[in-house]
Amino acid sequence: MNVIINGRPCQLTTDATVAQAVRAVTTITSGVAAALNNEVVSRTAWDITQVAEGDRVEVLIAVQGG
Repeated sequence: MNVIINGRPCQLTTDATVAQAVRAVTTITSGVAAALNNEVVSRTAWDITQVAEGDRVEVLIAVQGG
């Protein structure tokens, strides 16, 4: 299915979750936040929150520094 991840078109399987969308962007496991259609999804819900055709996923990665 076609979704938008961080503003770019991406193809995921039809049963994809937010966790799979995050893994399409990064392998980092800490300091990562995700939003589905402009609503933050808690990390505990990533594996159970389904992504649908046309959804928008934003993956944010915290960066340390000044």
